[in-house]
Amino acid sequence: MYYLSRFHAVGDISRLAWFLLKSPFSGSPAVFGRNRFHNMDMQNLNQIIPLIVIVVTCVVSFIGFDNSLFFQRYMFQVGAVRYSRQYRRLLTSGFLHADWMHLLFNMFTLFFFARPITYWFGWEKFLMLYFAALLSGSLFSLWLYRRRPSYAAIGASGAVSGVLFAAITVAPMMELYFFFVPMTAWIFGTLYFAYSVYMMLNPKRWDNLGHAAHIGGAAAGIVFAALFAFPLLMKNALYIGIMLLPLLYLAYELLLGKRIR
Repeated sequence: MYYLSRFHAVGDISRLAWFLLKSPFSGSPAVFGRNRFHNMDMQNLNQIIPLIVIVVTCVVSFIGFDNSLFFQRYMFQVGAVRYSRQYRRLLTSGFLHADWMHLLFNMFTLFFFARPITYWFGWEKFLMLYFAALLSGSLFSLWLYRRRPSYAAIGASGAVSGVLFAAITVAPMMELYFFFVPMTAWIFGTLYFAYSVYMMLNPKRWDNLGHAAHIGGAAAGIVFAALFAFPLLMKNALYIGIMLLPLLYLAYELLLGKRIR
């Protein structure tokens, strides 16, 4: 989510994608008999549906680049949602981006991380996760900045964070590359949360990242993995528990410390 923000990049996406393509997520289960063609159709949908999401997001973003009225009508804005009840903005803002680089980072990350999610859970649950994470990021931003009616944000980063962290929760030991530095996924997730929490509680003038949307979307991704891959979550409970420590601190500060911007 762009607080009027760039998505916190995952680093060398191409190297990370290569890992995913060579990981246990890749490939497809063996199919035999009359179920073969049905399974082939499902596999095609698993590849096509994320591409449709990407194409639609790109088209809507392109329109927003050249049409400021369209952009302002559908971006997330606290005042418009709370006082004018324009609830569509909670979702439509996820299809708008500030510029080409903002759009590229989000869609490139989504392209590669959608693959393990659709492989394990299918395209239906991928869509469920994507829109649940998008809505979760917007709702958390709405609650956090409820006293700032002018707060505005755009971008699919909340939804993409949900997909990313669902994959990390399912496979926390996979290796990612962050600016060419190899890093275990759960360590990356821990640092990501720690940085986001710090910047939320200690805002800087130069920082325009929508950390609330990132965290809200990522939290939805973890909940999704808990619901649909609970045995894996329990198996990786130690790593996931460490990864969640910054979020527990954030909850303490927001609910008991009352540190809300």
